[in-house]
This record gives sequence, structure tokens and C-alpha cells, in this order.
Amino acid sequence: MSIRHIVLWKLAAEDADTRALHAEQAAERLLALVGVVEEIQRMEVAPNVAYPATNWDLALVADFADVDALERYQAHPAHQEATAFVRSVVSDRAAIDLPI
Repeated sequence: MSIRHIVLWKLAAEDADTRALHAEQAAERLLALVGVVEEIQRMEVAPNVAYPATNWDLALVADFADVDALERYQAHPAHQEATAFVRSVVSDRAAIDLPI
């Protein structure tokens, strides 16, 4: 069963310009994993474009062959490096893994 991994983040910065910069930097790091982490079948990372007072700031949607592939992605050193940066700029995270 294929898996769609969806993650939402709230960025910690108080001002919109810094949040936008951190969203761009996080997206660049995460998207750079495509082609490095072979388990990634598809990945999109993008900032929120509407309702900033109530919506999450940044989203990731990625597809994997199965849960084992998702777990290998999460354990991959390149992913660990990217997520270290992401953790340094976010205040909250939500995730769900759906069958597709």
C-alpha cells in the first residue's frame, strides 16, 4: 500500500518576512532530498498563501511505496539534516500518513 505523508508546520518567527524566509529555506532543504533519498516517489513543499492568522505556515506532501519506505526516508541522514533546520525554525508540527 502506497503512503502519502503530509506534514504541516507553524513557523516560530513573529514577523511575516522572517517566516517567509524560513519557509523558503525549509522548502529548499526538503525539496533537495528528491533524488538523494531514493524512497521519495513525489514531494511538494509550499508555503501557505491564504488566511495566515488561522492556517499553518508550510506544508509538505510526499508519496512513498509503503510504510517501510517512509521509515527509511525518515531515518536517512540527509533527511535528518534537513529536519534539524526545520525544527530550529518551527513552533508546531502536525502530520498524517494516508493510504493512497
